Amino acid sequence: MRIVLLGPPGAGKGTQAETIVKAYGIPHISTGDMFRAALKEGTELGMQAKVYMDAGKLVPDSLTIGIVKERFMKADCENGFLLDGFPRTIAQADALDQMLEQLSTQLDIVLNIDVPTDDLITRLTGRLICRQCQTPYHKEFNPPKQNGVCDLCGGELYQRVDDSETTVTARLEVYNRQTAPLISYYANSNRLVTVSGKGSVEEVSQRILTALVNL
Repeated sequence: MRIVLLGPPGAGKGTQAETIVKAYGIPHISTGDMFRAALKEGTELGMQAKVYMDAGKLVPDSLTIGIVKERFMKADCENGFLLDGFPRTIAQADALDQMLEQLSTQLDIVLNIDVPTDDLITRLTGRLICRQCQTPYHKEFNPPKQNGVCDLCGGELYQRVDDSETTVTARLEVYNRQTAPLISYYANSNRLVTVSGKGSVEEVSQRILTALVNL
C-alpha cells in the first residue's frame, strides 16, 4: 500500500499514521525523518541537504525528491509506505509522480483528513504542557484537575508559542496557500479519498481503515 497522507495542522495525521502503518506493516515516512536518516548515514544527498539546513534555508525540491527516492529503495518500503509531510506543493507532487514512474510504481491512495478550521483552532490553541515532566493536556478535551497544574507532578502548565492563536492562524494560512491545492491536484487524477477528522480518534481511524479496505 503506497499512501500519501494529507491534512492541515491539528488534523491528527500523526496519530492516524500510527494506526495505518500498524495495520499494513509499512513504514511511516516524514520529510524530517528522511533528512535525519540521510544525514546519519552520511549519504551524498544528505550532506548536500545539510548545507541548506545549517544555513537555515529550505532544501530544494530536486534534492528532497532525491532523498525520498533513496528512502524508497530501502527494504522496508518493499510492500509500500506512508508519506506524511511530503509532498507539500504541486511542484513536489509532480516530481513525486515522475519519480514513482521511474520506479515502475504509483500511489494507491491519497488520504485527506478534513477538519473544519474552527475545530482546528480549538484543538491547537487549547494544548498545554507541563514544564517539569512534559505531560500534555488540553483545555477542553483533556483538562488538568486543577487549572494550570500538572496532575502527575504538580508542575506548571504552559502553552507553547507554536500553539498561540496568532501562530496557529499563520500556520493554517501557509497550509491553505501551499498544500491545500494538492487536494484538487489528486482529486483530478482520481487518487483522493477524503475522510472526516471530526470525532474520536477511534472513529476517525475506523473511517480511514474502511476507506483503505474499499480501494
